[in-house]
Amino acid sequence: MKQILLVFTGGTIGSTATGGTINTSSSAPFKLLQLFQQQYHDPASIHFDTLQPIQILSENLAPAAWEIVIAAIESAQPNKYDGIIITHGTDTLAYTSAAMSLYFHASAIPIFLVSSDYALDYLEGDNPKGNGLANFICAVEFIRQDISTGVFVPYRNAGQTLQIHRGTRLACSLQLSGDFFSVQGKGFMEFDGQHFTTVNVAASKSDEAAMQDKEQAASGDIIPLKPQFSSRILMVKPYPGLDYSRFELDSVDAVLHDLYHSGTACATDQWGKNHSLIEFLKHCQNEDTPVYLAPAIKSENAYQSTRELIEHGAEMIWNTSIEAAYVKLMLAYGNFSDRRQISGFIDRDIACEHV
Repeated sequence: MKQILLVFTGGTIGSTATGGTINTSSSAPFKLLQLFQQQYHDPASIHFDTLQPIQILSENLAPAAWEIVIAAIESAQPNKYDGIIITHGTDTLAYTSAAMSLYFHASAIPIFLVSSDYALDYLEGDNPKGNGLANFICAVEFIRQDISTGVFVPYRNAGQTLQIHRGTRLACSLQLSGDFFSVQGKGFMEFDGQHFTTVNVAASKSDEAAMQDKEQAASGDIIPLKPQFSSRILMVKPYPGLDYSRFELDSVDAVLHDLYHSGTACATDQWGKNHSLIEFLKHCQNEDTPVYLAPAIKSENAYQSTRELIEHGAEMIWNTSIEAAYVKLMLAYGNFSDRRQISGFIDRDIACEHV
């Protein structure tokens, strides 16, 4: 019998729809287990121990919630289980999956974050409409079959085969959509209800190399991570007309600046110095505040604007999603004070976050 630790945190999968309002419910976890018992092919082969350290909609989540969830998992002695499943909302799913992946990067058991696009009591005919039960069964079956270790997110987009994403590679869903994808389309596996299949051979090979690097690193002198996520990281999103003069750096240890899809941001002062990231970089340097840029693919060719930003002191976090870069900086500045340690942690691929 497989032993699984089931951690409820709320979200849509932990909600009910009543009177036109969706909100977390104490009955939703029991609904999930009831549906599982009814539809899984061998429910007697699985034993769940359950926890509920928090109960919130994921849009209300702050990094302090990750510390609560991590503390609950570690208090439950996770190594005595064959796997862990964390139920979670979709709005901040990509950030929490990155947080769990990076913190539990040396986990010897698989950890899943399972979500649903509809509340479990939302019916279409006589059947639940959402994908939550299918995502949950996929996680259970992955654990039962001993497929791999790591942190994963199973998710079935509408009309598609269920995909398993690495936690550090899941991107936030597209605008006005509930679908999820891995960055660059580099998913890990897909699940047809019985069998798991690798979906990207090139990505799988890079994953194997990253896992070998991780195993080699684990045998070296590494400072264990504490579940401390700095609240002093400022993330800035680029858009035409962004006015950098509006940002104060008094309570900021580092800035993460998002980039357009081509790895660029405004580097000209043609429209005024307050709209130039280069001028903002100068201001940050005067305040001794590092500025990191992501996401961008490292290649031989780069736009002139990108090269200018690097020349003026911006630090690139290459080949990493913006969600994983943000969480990694929070962990880095929450755990280390030495800039060399921070840089070493940021540069190292510890949870297959480098695509």
